[in-house]
Amino acid sequence: MTTALISLLDDVLRRNAGEPEFHQAAREVFGSLGPVLDRHPRYAEAAVLERLTEPERQLIFRVPWTDDQGRVRVNRGFRVEFNSALGPYKGGLRFHPSVTLGTVKFLGFEQIFKNALTGLPIGGGKGGSDFDPKGKSDAEVMRFCQSFMTELYRHLGEHTDVPAGDIGVGGREIGYLFGQYKRITNRYESGVLTGKGVGWGGSLVRTEATGYGAVFFAQRMLATRGRDLDGARVLVSGSGNVAIYAIEKVHQLGGTVIACSDSSGVVHDPAGIDLDLLRQIKEVERGRLSDYAARRAGAEYLPNGDIWALAATTHVDVAMPCATQNELDATAATTLANHGVAAVVEGANMPCTPEAVAVLRAAGVLFAPGKAANAGGVATSALEMQQNASRDAWTFEYAEQRLSDIMTNIHDSCAETAAEYGEPGDYVLGANVAGFVRVADAMLALGVI
Repeated sequence: MTTALISLLDDVLRRNAGEPEFHQAAREVFGSLGPVLDRHPRYAEAAVLERLTEPERQLIFRVPWTDDQGRVRVNRGFRVEFNSALGPYKGGLRFHPSVTLGTVKFLGFEQIFKNALTGLPIGGGKGGSDFDPKGKSDAEVMRFCQSFMTELYRHLGEHTDVPAGDIGVGGREIGYLFGQYKRITNRYESGVLTGKGVGWGGSLVRTEATGYGAVFFAQRMLATRGRDLDGARVLVSGSGNVAIYAIEKVHQLGGTVIACSDSSGVVHDPAGIDLDLLRQIKEVERGRLSDYAARRAGAEYLPNGDIWALAATTHVDVAMPCATQNELDATAATTLANHGVAAVVEGANMPCTPEAVAVLRAAGVLFAPGKAANAGGVATSALEMQQNASRDAWTFEYAEQRLSDIMTNIHDSCAETAAEYGEPGDYVLGANVAGFVRVADAMLALGVI
C-alpha cells in the first residue's frame, strides 16, 4: 500500500475502533487499490475511499419480545445502509448471537463490492440482530420478527432498502417479517424483501442461488487451467443452505463432495455425501451430523474435527468454505496447498483469514474471494426484485440460466481486471478493483453526497 493509503486506512481503523471484522474487510480492499488510485487520481481527489468507508446510515435499535413463558426478552437490532450509489441498499439480515455492529459493517462493506460485481442496479447494506432462533418456537420467532420489523419498516422500501435472509433468517423468518411490513404499511410491496416463498412473490432458484453460484464460479475458474468439476473430489464446510446447494451442484456437474461440517464436527463420506439424508437431518429434523454418520454406512464422524485436515489423508481437488467468517486459517491453507488442492472458493463471507489467503496466493492455488464467488445469492435476489416489479414469474430453468450468466460475467470481469492491472489470475485484486471502479464512477457522477 502507498503511504497515502496506509494513512487513510489508519484513520478508518481509528474511527471504527473495536470492530475487527470491519477492519479485516477494509484492509483486504485497501490492499488492492494502490494501482487503480495511481492510474485514476480523480478517485483520491474526490475522497471516494473516505466516503465509501463511512456508511450513509447506521441504525441500532431495541427489539423487545415475549417468550412462550410470558417473560419479556430484549435483543439489539442493526441495519447499516452503507452505499446507494448504484441502487437501493441490498443485503441480508443475520440473526445470530455473534452479531454486533462491527459484524454488520464488515458484511455491509463487502456487500457494496459484491453487488457492484453483479452488474445489477443495487447498492450495499446489511443488518441483523443478536437474537438466536435456534431452540425457539415458531411463535417466539414470529413475535421477535414482528417486533424487529415494527422498528425497521420505516427505513425500508423497494426503492430504498431491500433486505433478504442470511444466517438464521430463512423462509420462515422472511414470511413473518414481510407479514408485519404488510400489516403496518397496508401495502403489498413485494419487492421490499427478497427470499420470499415462491407462492407469494419469491423467485425460483433463490434458495439454491448462493451455493449454485459459487460452483458456477469454481467451474469457470478451473477452466482457465484446463480443468473442471467432472471427477473432482471436493470439501464443503458447513451444512446449511449454501453448503447443501453447493454440494448439489457439484454432484450435478460430475464431482463428488466427500465431507461437510457443522459447529460440532465433520462427517467424512468417501462415497460422496448423500444429499437426501443430509437434508432430512439438517432441514427436517434439525439434527447434527453425528446423526448422519450413524445412519450412513461408510461415513465417519469426527467430533470437533478440522475438515481441511482431510486433504492430508485423502485426495482433494477443490475446497469450498461455506460456513462462516475466518473458518480457514493459515495452517489449513498450508495443508490444502501442500497436498495439491487446485482451488479454494469462498461460499461464505470472508471465511478465509488474511494469512490463509496469503498462503494460497503465494502457492499459486486458485482463490475466489466471497465478494465474487458467493454473489449468486444477491444476484438472484435482484432477479426476484425484477419479477416483483413486473408482476412476473420465471421458470426454474430461465432463472438458473440468468444466474449462470451473471456468475460467468463476474468471473470474467475479475479475471480481465486482474490481467489489466498486471496480475493475471489474482481474483482478489480483480474483484476489489472491478467492484470499486463501478461504485466509484457512480459516486463521482452523483456529486459530493
